[in-house]
Amino acid sequence: MAEIISDYFSPGWRERAVECPCGWCGASRGMRMQLQETVTDYACAQCDATLLIVTHPDLDLVRRAAAAGNEEARMQLEIVEEAQRHFGTQPSSPE
Repeated sequence: MAEIISDYFSPGWRERAVECPCGWCGASRGMRMQLQETVTDYACAQCDATLLIVTHPDLDLVRRAAAAGNEEARMQLEIVEEAQRHFGTQPSSPE
């Protein structure tokens, strides 16, 4: 069964080794990645079994993580805020 990562900014999930029932073991960087609308699936590099499902962060989570000092979140927030200034829009949060 795939592990669900609901907090994209939680530390360590990218580097942590995950074992597949087929015997393959590795971190997310070695897995096959499939981008979906609200999640990204990470599959075993050997048998293609889904091992991780990572929920995409909404704007509120990005803001909270940036405020807590997460550098990746801070950079993402900067990009979003620049787009808001440039296009004069407010991004919607997924429900």
